[in-house]
Amino acid sequence: MLLLLALLGAALLGAALLGAALLSWKRAPARNKIPRAQKRREVALKQMEALAQRLRQQEPDLDPKPILELPLVQLAQKLRDEELSLESVLCSYLEQALKVHQEVNCLTDFLGECEEQLQALKKLKKSERGLLYGVPISLKDPFDCTGHDSTCGLAQFLEKPATKDGVIVKVFKAQGAIPFVKTNIPQTLLSWDCSNPIYGQTLNPLNLKKTSGGSSGGEGALLAERGSILGMGTDTGGSIRIPASFCGVYGLRTTGYRLSYSGVASAIKGKKSVTTVAGPLARDVESLALCLRALLSEDMHWLDPTVPPIPFREEVYSSNRPLRIGYYESDGYTQPSPSMSRAVQLTSRLLQDAGHQVIPFSIPHIEYAFEHLYTGGLFADGGATILQKLEGDIVDPSIKGLVNQLRLPDLLKCFLAWILKYTDPRAGQSFEEVRGVGTPKRLWEQQAAVEEYQQEFIAKWRSLDLDVLLAPSLDPAFYIGYPALAPESASYMGLYNLLNFPVGVVPVTTVTLQDEEELAFYKGYYGDSSDKNFKEGVRGSVGLPVAVQCIALPWEEELCLRLMKEVDTLVKNQKAPN
Repeated sequence: MLLLLALLGAALLGAALLGAALLSWKRAPARNKIPRAQKRREVALKQMEALAQRLRQQEPDLDPKPILELPLVQLAQKLRDEELSLESVLCSYLEQALKVHQEVNCLTDFLGECEEQLQALKKLKKSERGLLYGVPISLKDPFDCTGHDSTCGLAQFLEKPATKDGVIVKVFKAQGAIPFVKTNIPQTLLSWDCSNPIYGQTLNPLNLKKTSGGSSGGEGALLAERGSILGMGTDTGGSIRIPASFCGVYGLRTTGYRLSYSGVASAIKGKKSVTTVAGPLARDVESLALCLRALLSEDMHWLDPTVPPIPFREEVYSSNRPLRIGYYESDGYTQPSPSMSRAVQLTSRLLQDAGHQVIPFSIPHIEYAFEHLYTGGLFADGGATILQKLEGDIVDPSIKGLVNQLRLPDLLKCFLAWILKYTDPRAGQSFEEVRGVGTPKRLWEQQAAVEEYQQEFIAKWRSLDLDVLLAPSLDPAFYIGYPALAPESASYMGLYNLLNFPVGVVPVTTVTLQDEEELAFYKGYYGDSSDKNFKEGVRGSVGLPVAVQCIALPWEEELCLRLMKEVDTLVKNQKAPN
């Protein structure tokens, strides 16, 4: 009987893959846009180089190093006070971004209108200058900029330039920031690697064999090498936090709807159980705080009235009161790497020594939350939306396994879920969840289950009277290609998209030789293929950064940043010589 079922499964699989190949062949025009897009990028980067050369000619003795080393708060102040020229700062970042791109392939487009914007800013009176006056910023690919594609790494989205700037881009410009480049992403944005068939693979500048993370991987790589001082990313399951962690920078996943998402492209729109948000990446915590101060202006609510008119609450961010901090070293689903555990141990000890209370916390029902609610919510449509977006496209290796899984007939998904339940339970559950919910009634039930889980999690939080939570971040950086082989390890990150909590990442240590030696004994909680690939993916990482996650309840970004600032200060003071 089992042999018969196996033969039936193989036949169905073959038919499904053949059908998908024929469909892709019939709709080849989408992929035919790719060479033209690659040529457009080549031309755009030459224009970027030409602008850098023109600006350099205006200031031939310019030394970019002191400018690139300035923290954002100081740079913004010097620009407003005219201690630095707009041209010198833009030139420094243009040149550095081009250098970084040559090394790691992180740019997708040059925003040539930045030159015109610079000239317009020079005409402003001092009283009209915004918080980010003259600051060059980078944007992840999906942020709409007039006249430019927002591709999400998809051929279908090519040659459909935005007709207007997105809300966040408009607010940045109103605050004087100068968007100058767009950065690379994985195809569909549903990967924490960083590769697509249009623009290729982005590498981790700290180790070129490793991925920069995803889906805001271009941002992480560019910021790590000072090719940008402030960037905007998006986050569906760690897409800001993973690149920040892998590249040793700082990132903030905001509460959904605290910042506008109008004018940000997406491969999946309409999902409710898993919240995709916009958020900044930077090189220190104060930069993230300044970014939020600028974005949470009256302009944000005026341009998008669905965003609550909540300004940045300075009194929360600047408070000195001791905090009650929950913490956990493991989520109970993915065994942390040795460096992940050590990072939380180190940070919780520093916080306790500084006078804060630290209280052990455990995640309720993590398997149910991540497998059924998160994965089930992300693919509630059975993957139909993603597959439609990929018609006629080349499927990137970083998502090929997922796409092949989604393309299987429902009967075969059901069969594989049943078979794997006994040999690889997590893989079996994945096949079950990507079948989709099936009916509107079941969709509502799924969304209600998410709300119930959120309330259960918050009730546990409140029962311990916590202010904030400290948790591992997924680290260290994976070898290229391995994120797709260990998808369950993103449980540490995706949980908070399900809960819709604000979360920031702060680098606190680096992988030691002892961490690497202890990794040899890593087994994982399930001993399945994902656990084995996690171990293989993170090995060879001595010296690479390791971060922690700082978590607050919804709408409490300022408190999240307060914990991030506290952690960052304590870690840096510990490292500083006496």
